[in-house]
Amino acid sequence: MNVKDFDYELPKELIAQDPLSDRSASRLLLLDRETGNIRHRVFKEIVGELQNGDCLVINNTKVIPARLFGVKEETGAVIEALLLKRQKDDIWETLVKPGKKAKPGTVISFGDGLLKGTVIDVVEDGNRLIQFSYEGIFEEILDKLGQMPLPPYITHPLKDKNRYQTVYARYDGSAAAPTAGLHFTEKLLEEIRAKGVEIVNVTLHVGLGTFRPVKEEVVEEHHMHSEFFCIEEEEAKKINRAKAESRRVIAVGTTSCRTLEAASDEQGFVTAGSGWTEIFIYPGYRFKCIDGLITNFHLPQSTLLMLVSALAGREQVLDAYKEAVKERYRFFSFGDAMLVI
Repeated sequence: MNVKDFDYELPKELIAQDPLSDRSASRLLLLDRETGNIRHRVFKEIVGELQNGDCLVINNTKVIPARLFGVKEETGAVIEALLLKRQKDDIWETLVKPGKKAKPGTVISFGDGLLKGTVIDVVEDGNRLIQFSYEGIFEEILDKLGQMPLPPYITHPLKDKNRYQTVYARYDGSAAAPTAGLHFTEKLLEEIRAKGVEIVNVTLHVGLGTFRPVKEEVVEEHHMHSEFFCIEEEEAKKINRAKAESRRVIAVGTTSCRTLEAASDEQGFVTAGSGWTEIFIYPGYRFKCIDGLITNFHLPQSTLLMLVSALAGREQVLDAYKEAVKERYRFFSFGDAMLVI
C-alpha cells in the first residue's frame, strides 16, 4: 500500500484555528461503514445515534503544558523544549529546537532559573534526554511556565488552556489531546448516560509519534512510536460484559481505539493492566473489540486517516472527506467530528 493512497485535497481555510464556544455545537458527519451512506448532524445530536446498552469508551488522559521556552546558559540562545515522555528521576525525553544548540552537557534555564535542564544524551530521532532540577513541585512549575503543545497547523496561542483538554481529562501525561473527546460537555455526557449508554474510561498518553508524518512510501514499512496505556480492572470488566452481551463498543477517538485493540484477544475481550503499545492499524487490519468510532477529520497521509480507513474502507472514508470539504466542515484538532458505525 502506498502512502499517497491516503491523500486528499484540503483548502487551508477549512483548518480550524480555534475551538467553538460551545464544544457540542460542532458538526457531525455520520458514515455507515456497511453501506457508505453519509448523513449530517450536529454533535450534540449524537445522543440520537447511540443505543441503550452501548459501551462508549473515552480516553481520560490529560494534556500537560509540555512546551517550554528557555535560554542556553552559556550563550543566551533561545531554545524550545517539548516534553515527550517522562523517564525516571526527573529525566524526560524531549524534542528540542534547535537541536544543534543542545548537545550533551548543555544547561538550559527556563523561567529565569525556576527550572533548569541539563542535556544528558541524544536518542532516537535526535530527541534529547534532559535531566531537570528545580525546587518545589514539578507539575506546578510546568503549569506556570509551560504552554499547550498545539499542532503546527494552529498558528496562534490558545487563550484558554482548558479548551485543549477534554472535560473528563484526569491523568497527566499527554503531549497532545485526544481530540475526538473535545466535543463532549458534562451536560451531553449526562444525556448519554440517561439514555442507558455505559461510559467506560481507559487511559492512553498521546505522544507526538501518533501525529508524525509517514516518511516511508510503503505504508507497511512505517513504525509507530510507543505510547503508554492503562485499563483498570473494573473498566475492563464493563467492556468485556458488553462484548459478552453483544452490545456495541464505540471508541471515542483513535487513541481509545488503539488502546482497546492493543489490549484485546482474538474474541475482543480486553485484559486489564498497563504497558506500552506500538500498534499500527491500517487497511487489512481485523478489528477485534470496537464496533464504532467517533473521530475528528485527520491530516492527509496520516496514520490516523489510515486507522479510520481500516474500519470503514479507504474509498468510503475518502469519499466522506470529499463530502466534508464540499460541505465546508472544519478540519483537524479544533474541527468537526465523524461517527463511523
